[in-house]
Amino acid sequence: MNEVTLNKIRTLIASADGLIIAAGAGMGVDSGLPDFRGNEGMWEYYPALGKLRIGFSSIANPQAFAENPERAWGFYGHRLMMYRQTEPHLGFRLLKELGEKLKHGYFVFTSNVDGQFQKAGFDPEKIYECHGSIHALQCMTPADCSPSVWPNNMQPEIDNDFCELVSPLPKCKHCGELARPSILMFNDWHWQEWPYQQQNQRLNDWLKQVKSPLVIEIGAGVAIPTVRYFSEEIANGGERLIRINPANASIRLGCGVSLTMGGLAGIEMIVKEALAVL
Repeated sequence: MNEVTLNKIRTLIASADGLIIAAGAGMGVDSGLPDFRGNEGMWEYYPALGKLRIGFSSIANPQAFAENPERAWGFYGHRLMMYRQTEPHLGFRLLKELGEKLKHGYFVFTSNVDGQFQKAGFDPEKIYECHGSIHALQCMTPADCSPSVWPNNMQPEIDNDFCELVSPLPKCKHCGELARPSILMFNDWHWQEWPYQQQNQRLNDWLKQVKSPLVIEIGAGVAIPTVRYFSEEIANGGERLIRINPANASIRLGCGVSLTMGGLAGIEMIVKEALAVL
């Protein structure tokens, strides 16, 4: 890495009074989690769906639960257990420690539904999960039932040869009908977003205190650019943004710092430079 880039990283850190960690699916890759980059990547983990040519958008939508709940919960149940069994990589701890050194601490903005930041010890009150969480459930038809969201305590048993749930389907605790993950899916009009709106409100309240936020973005994709747009908006058009991405590290306005590398490697580089100025 050239000295100009390292100096810019040090300058951004030295002038920051708060850290925003903006994370996409690439954040979990160094922990061994898939980033589902395209259907081919997903089918490596779910060959049964590959044989049927069922892509991510076709299984990650409410209609899939309505038409074949065992298969839909086979996919989401497998992911639930995978996330429970995965330990967050070192980069999570390094970011948490870096944020805690700044005047106003940190806040996490993530499109990931895996709960890895909570598992890594981040304050749940300082996390905004903009697409929801697989660790929570809701009714399939909340308009006819209840807007309630509750912890996902199911212990799914999956037939991986068919990507199907063989243990009992989770039921709504209010009406007894099918329950689904509290996740924003494709073509989804029934996601109960109110718990996550509360998270968003806490983020907005925190941002009112912070004058010079530094945004470190890790592994945010361009197919669904929610995280990338958020990062650039908060980081003054990208000026106060460090974007880590092995494939798409560029910043729209050409400012900030682009690190074309994996998440953990980029985080370690940033934290090493931080030690020189904090």
